Amino acid sequence: MKEELNRFVRIAESLLNDEESNPVVKPRPFTAMRNSLDLELRDEAMDEAAFETALRELVLNTPRTQTRSFFNQLFGGRRPRAYLGELLAVMLNNSMYTYKVGGPMIAVEKIILRGIARQVGFKKDTEGTIAPGGSMTNYMAMLMARDKYDSSARYDGISKKLVAYTSEESHYSVAKNAAFCGLGRNNVFSIDSDDRGRIDVKALEKRIQADLSEGKKPFLINATSGTTVLGAYDDLNALADLRDKYDLWLHSDAAYGGSVIFTDKYRHLVSGAERCDSFSINAHKMLGTPITCSIIITPHKKCLYDSFSNEASYLYQGDVDEINPGKISLQCGRRNDALKFWCLWKSLGTKGLGQMVEKEFALAEYARKYVDQHPDYTLYSFPESVNICFNYKNIPAEKICQKLYDEGQIMVGYGKFKSNTFVRLVSVNSNNEEQDFLNFFRKLESLADSM
Repeated sequence: MKEELNRFVRIAESLLNDEESNPVVKPRPFTAMRNSLDLELRDEAMDEAAFETALRELVLNTPRTQTRSFFNQLFGGRRPRAYLGELLAVMLNNSMYTYKVGGPMIAVEKIILRGIARQVGFKKDTEGTIAPGGSMTNYMAMLMARDKYDSSARYDGISKKLVAYTSEESHYSVAKNAAFCGLGRNNVFSIDSDDRGRIDVKALEKRIQADLSEGKKPFLINATSGTTVLGAYDDLNALADLRDKYDLWLHSDAAYGGSVIFTDKYRHLVSGAERCDSFSINAHKMLGTPITCSIIITPHKKCLYDSFSNEASYLYQGDVDEINPGKISLQCGRRNDALKFWCLWKSLGTKGLGQMVEKEFALAEYARKYVDQHPDYTLYSFPESVNICFNYKNIPAEKICQKLYDEGQIMVGYGKFKSNTFVRLVSVNSNNEEQDFLNFFRKLESLADSM
């Protein structure tokens, strides 16, 4: 194992050194890439030197999501302490379903969940878990809501005409999850958003009233705290008022934007979070923790156990349910995704996490001002978001983004809102500086002007 750790260090150093001069891997067609790398599996063992060479080449030709030229997805940037935790979790290889095999790592996860609950404002009976991605935490919220409003569903299948609501700007997993849980995609209604990408609360209430008049049972509002395209935050207090009025479950999908709970300056964006029935957050997005670290908490502890607990005598062979997290998990075997976030939070403190978030907002504001004050740009996004959406000289966003990618300059994507398509630049890497955004714009302008 020590020899392999030395090999890891050599390859990792090669990657870090190459990233300094080549922050973006110039893409190649799939067939050409596959033919140029030694990827095939053979009957005979490979010698040590050839194996290391093949592995190094594979690593060096993989897209670089952690450099200062990656703006393509809602994650980015390395936080060394979090990566230390990830590496140690791999070495330990615990599974997080029982205290017997998880040991103190169970306490680490519990402390993280308690800390998130405290930041959200949940008071008592709060429980939660870490799931493999934000899609799955949304799924868990839908299942808990389904089981609360149709208590026989988990045994006999859905018997009521359940309907759910989400914004047209919400994550695509909501419709998929409806199919998975037996609700059906056609029983999730997509509600219009306002001109800033937030769910239209009045339109939502009209839809609820119409469904009630048709004998349907509204049971879930899926709110979004940080939409994928504009980074918009739904009004949780207004949605909580509807939840109270019509007896619904309110879930806040804060996978992207939920990290504002760590900063007093931007916490108001999720005002009302403490009134939600469930709240999810991804530490692997704005907080720079390695993928994945997706957390869901709920003040309805009983609902979590009702929906996910199942006895298994071969597994739960001691200790109380409180320290056997498999009783409230979506899956059985579960890797330790807590340690990496604990290492980051432990080393930086809550204030340090807040400073990371505030820097990302400050960088987004810098980029937004650059766009807004430049006559060749059209701005589509708004303050208090870490997304900067724009077009340059009316050149189609798809063409600009593809050209930047093809040239190996920058990785950035595009988005759509209403009738507009635009470049979507995201500020989720707190390692970046203003100069990195200025370099981004200069590269974009130079390449676009040559098209």
